[in-house]
Amino acid sequence: MKKILFCFALFEAFVSVLPAEPRLVQTIPLNGVEGRIDHMSMDVAGQRLFVAALGNNTVEVVDLKQGKVTHSLSGFSEPQGVCFVPEFNLLVVANGGDGRCLFFDGKTFEPTGTIQLGDDADNVRYDASRKQILVGYGSGAIAVIDPQTKKVTSTITLSAHPESFQIESSGAKTFVNVPGSHTISVFDRIQNKETGDFSLGLAAANFPMALDETDHRLFIGCRIPSRLLVFDTETGNKIATLTLHGDCDDLFYDAGRRQIYASCGEAFVDVFLQTDSDHYSLKQSVGTASGARTAFFTGDFIYVAVPRREDQKALIQVYQL
Repeated sequence: MKKILFCFALFEAFVSVLPAEPRLVQTIPLNGVEGRIDHMSMDVAGQRLFVAALGNNTVEVVDLKQGKVTHSLSGFSEPQGVCFVPEFNLLVVANGGDGRCLFFDGKTFEPTGTIQLGDDADNVRYDASRKQILVGYGSGAIAVIDPQTKKVTSTITLSAHPESFQIESSGAKTFVNVPGSHTISVFDRIQNKETGDFSLGLAAANFPMALDETDHRLFIGCRIPSRLLVFDTETGNKIATLTLHGDCDDLFYDAGRRQIYASCGEAFVDVFLQTDSDHYSLKQSVGTASGARTAFFTGDFIYVAVPRREDQKALIQVYQL
């Protein structure tokens, strides 16, 4: 009996250290939303999710506590990037259709500013260390914006249109996916210029990106072929290549669980395990819905955006870890 109890104790201890698997705990309808859904952002304190409904020309505001849409903001032209900046209670929306970057009060949603950037305004990030908003746009540029004045303070020039990019919180580097030139661009925010690039090798169509700043690892999702690439951010060397489901558009690194989440339009969230900084493996693939290629991760939850199709309604799937 003692041996049996000891074995159960060992088993429970082993299970307790395994990273938790995502499980679907809630679905939130996006009534009236048609077409493609792009990126999302979150007001963590207020438990609100902001959804760029690109094909619907709206930004949907989802109250996660109530489990429903409370506002459907209109007047956009293909909203692609959305970012909530809690420090300034500011909602920022980048429009791919007309190139406008729009600013809204985070409580009332009253407009507070507009910047005309150029065509295809896309991904938006907030650099908390320097109190700057960065927006990728055009044939190769990132605008640096002062959130208080809502004016462009500088522009970083790139070789082609920027897709997802990640900002070091304790360093000066920003890493940018530039699929048009088949590279990952690296620029220094202090020098305000491009300082180098990483080669993708035979992979292409590098859209999503995530960063493990502590271990100096950069994760890139490619669509041609469908691969997850891992780079050393200090040397630019490729560390690992893993197979990925198709049409990936968002990647997230979970430092606490040492996992990478890849949302793929082929109807899966792929979960990769980081054994150490040089070794990775596919842990599981969680079934989602057709075309659900954008997501948002924070804390213990993954929010997956499901677009309306003939056989499915537009909604947010909430997965708990």
